[in-house]
Amino acid sequence: MPDYGHDLMFGAGLDSPSQHPATTVRLAELADRAGLELVAFMDHPYQPAYLDTWTLLSYVAARTSRIRLAASVHPIPMRPPAMLARSSASLDLLSGGRFELGLGAGHYFDAIEAMGGPPRSPGTAVTALAEGIQIIREIWDTDTRGGVNVEGQHYQVRGAKRGPRPAHDIGIWIGAYKPRMLRLTGRVADGWLPSLPAMQPGDLTIGNTIIDEAAEEAGRSPRDIRRLLNPGVELTVDQLVELVLSDGISTFNFEIDGPDTIDRLAHEIAPAVRETVAKERSRHHRPSEHPDWKGQPT
Repeated sequence: MPDYGHDLMFGAGLDSPSQHPATTVRLAELADRAGLELVAFMDHPYQPAYLDTWTLLSYVAARTSRIRLAASVHPIPMRPPAMLARSSASLDLLSGGRFELGLGAGHYFDAIEAMGGPPRSPGTAVTALAEGIQIIREIWDTDTRGGVNVEGQHYQVRGAKRGPRPAHDIGIWIGAYKPRMLRLTGRVADGWLPSLPAMQPGDLTIGNTIIDEAAEEAGRSPRDIRRLLNPGVELTVDQLVELVLSDGISTFNFEIDGPDTIDRLAHEIAPAVRETVAKERSRHHRPSEHPDWKGQPT
């Protein structure tokens, strides 16, 4: 029963069609008022059918008051890391510490290149993402004196000024599936954010194992890394509970198709999952009443 020690969060994954911008914003506002913890948008800047995600995140941040905001996920080839660091910190400051940074190595390489992005293969894209994360974290690190200097294969930063510092420690959540990306997640990320439809049975267990081993090899605790999931399909309460208890998932980002889905998620599904998980964890960790019990969990 893996428990990485993170509170359960339930989020709204919203489409952002450029033909209906008001609908997207209204659903984000409803999710905020309903008490959901996260609203997330895909980031496909090469697709004109969708609103630009950075502009949308900023607009939604101004129209909400408590919900966290993220992308699922930003393709780093389209977002230069030094600028991404400043944009992220700025949005976090403006929103009162409500922004989290979802990142990916990039997937639609032809579309990225068509928009003027760098030509990369899947292999080189992982290296570039690692360099990008290093730059982002160093830009945020205002406690270190001097400028940021990174001489990577894909990114070179020479004496960039540090800051601004985010309002809170922004989590970097990586969308990862293959071993190199999973190991990168374990070494440097704060969260793992895959999508269930892109996975095979057992992939969550395999991914967790790779991430945990990479974290420990890097001198980190596996508990440093939140396990998130885009379900992508309708799941029962029992199935969601199983994902929490068996795979350590602590954040679900559900596809939302309207106000009724938000209401059901916030007032039926999330409370039922929380209650069942709490009962199961209590049952498995209840101290024995046997007089010889020495303090170990049963």
